[in-house]
Amino acid sequence: MQTVLTVERRKFFSISSRAALAGLSASVLSAFRPVKGRKTVMSLVRPDRLRVGARVALIAPASPVTEEKITKALGNLAMLGYAVQEGKFLRVHNGHLAGTDAQRLEDLHWAFSDPLIDAVWCVRGGYGCTRLLPMIDYALIRKNPKPFIGFSDVTALHHAFLQRSGLSTYHGPVAGGDFPEATLRHFNAIVSEVSAAYTVPLIKSGEDGTGEVFQSFVITPGKAQGALTGGNLALLAAMTGTPFQPVFKDKLVFMEDIDESPYRIDRMLTQLLQGTDLREAAGIALGVFAGCSPKPGMLSMSLQDTLRDRLGALGIPVVYGFPFGHVAHQMTFPMGVLGEMDSTAGTLTIFNT
Repeated sequence: MQTVLTVERRKFFSISSRAALAGLSASVLSAFRPVKGRKTVMSLVRPDRLRVGARVALIAPASPVTEEKITKALGNLAMLGYAVQEGKFLRVHNGHLAGTDAQRLEDLHWAFSDPLIDAVWCVRGGYGCTRLLPMIDYALIRKNPKPFIGFSDVTALHHAFLQRSGLSTYHGPVAGGDFPEATLRHFNAIVSEVSAAYTVPLIKSGEDGTGEVFQSFVITPGKAQGALTGGNLALLAAMTGTPFQPVFKDKLVFMEDIDESPYRIDRMLTQLLQGTDLREAAGIALGVFAGCSPKPGMLSMSLQDTLRDRLGALGIPVVYGFPFGHVAHQMTFPMGVLGEMDSTAGTLTIFNT
């Protein structure tokens, strides 16, 4: 548009007025320019442990929730010994969103501001969390630190809270998901119990939840240590170039995805490599990319070859096959807390102090 004005309407502007307009345009554009690669300097805030009897706010910050999913979430939290208070707009549907942005934001702010609420748990992921990021009161979050739990689309909120509030949130199971024994053990060890270190081994082999058989593998051997950060690959890629872009330098990065073709995995990793400081990470712990093998007849690299191609030349330890994300047995990661990955031992240790 500006080019058209310059060429076709040049005679209506004097040299001085064009200079003034250019200066104004530059200042306006700078206000919307994303802040990329900003390193977090805010001190890390760890919430209190989540104890039996705690009152948990159940919210839906992303996609709409069915009554069956809400019933399942209520049963899960009751089984864990928590009292539940539903968000005001938990049952609202707004097309592909669980309520309007304003409604979902209101539930989020309520959950953190209400002194009777001890923790905030997302009932599901889906899509919609990134829409809320510019509107969140991050000072409110920092003043009222509470355990905040979820994964998948909730990845966006984890990163925004860590960057803007310093809050260490929990990348873990959604309230409406399944809670097999291993998931419960991982969750309690990180969120409820006091443990100096908690170690989880690689899943050597098995079914990924979509019926596909997988095996763990090492892309680049070694030991890596750093603050834990990461989440769902699609969300990490979607946040690239925004003011909430993830920061990976010197971090131990965990990531996973589900039901994506290898070329899409390639595209998202390429975006992170070109648009962020992922190359400067301490190491990368990959989950089980469920349903991400090429379909029969597709002209494609294998998932393993795709991951090796994109991540194998970074010169940092990279290992595939840890249990988190869209798999049956999920470990829970406290964002910003020190972790260590050892390819030889096939372990990931969280120093949960």
